[in-house]
Amino acid sequence: MNAIERDRALSRNPNLRRCRIAVVVFIAGLVLSGLTAFPLFAELKLICGALGVDPAAAPASYAGVRFWLATVQAGLARAYAESPWLAYGTDWLAFAHVAIALFFIGPLIDPARNRWPLVAGLMACALVIPVALIAGAVRGIPLYWRLIDCSFGVFGAIPLAYCLYASFRLED
Repeated sequence: MNAIERDRALSRNPNLRRCRIAVVVFIAGLVLSGLTAFPLFAELKLICGALGVDPAAAPASYAGVRFWLATVQAGLARAYAESPWLAYGTDWLAFAHVAIALFFIGPLIDPARNRWPLVAGLMACALVIPVALIAGAVRGIPLYWRLIDCSFGVFGAIPLAYCLYASFRLED
């Protein structure tokens, strides 16, 4: 079988189709989570408004998630007023998400020949957990928020693990 015939046969393979869907889901998650870092303060104001968190109120007047959101909103408002260039860091965070997503184009095209980004992505997903738990504790991030951050690693690993598994089945 020549390369063209192999590609035609492979393109009809349901494992390839499902693997590509998994990679598209992962890429979309990376890009969407990255793009939300651009309007961080505006998004926070919107969420706080929806939850009834008044930006003029002291964060201590709230409890739980509302306390945390009020604390972050007050901190960002103060930081952006005094040092607006700090937002540039979240701009680069957003860019990094998009740049990382580009590495998954290879597995999207041919997962059997481009497994290394899948493996690297799974390792990065695993590393999200200790970074969130350790760095979050050092920075005073509440445990429930660190667990939300950990969920990005867990949920990100699902499509990558599936695609890695499926990529081996494509060789059969």
